[in-house]
Amino acid sequence: MSVRRVVPDLRATDLPQSTEFYEALGLREVMDLGWIATLASPGNPTAQLSLMTADRTAPVAPDLSIEVEDVDAAYEAMRTRGADIVHPLTDEAWGVRRFFVRDPDGRVVNVLSHRR
Repeated sequence: MSVRRVVPDLRATDLPQSTEFYEALGLREVMDLGWIATLASPGNPTAQLSLMTADRTAPVAPDLSIEVEDVDAAYEAMRTRGADIVHPLTDEAWGVRRFFVRDPDGRVVNVLSHRR
């Protein structure tokens, strides 16, 4: 299974204020859906973090996101091992296919692939 990137998902009560803070540290906004914004390093675009108020289409906000090459294979691997699937495999309007799974320590992981 090929991992493309791992992104921490931080809770933000004031998205514009949090975005401005991290931009002052050199990150640049690469996505803003109003409830989630992703910032990246201009020189290393896979060095990212996401800020979110709440997840608009899932029952919980994830703690981190892992982008994989084949989200369907990742989903089947987690189901096979009996992992706690928190949010089912879903095609989202903003172009990703994803699911949420709980890790052994209770963190919620957003596993995704960009649809082509």
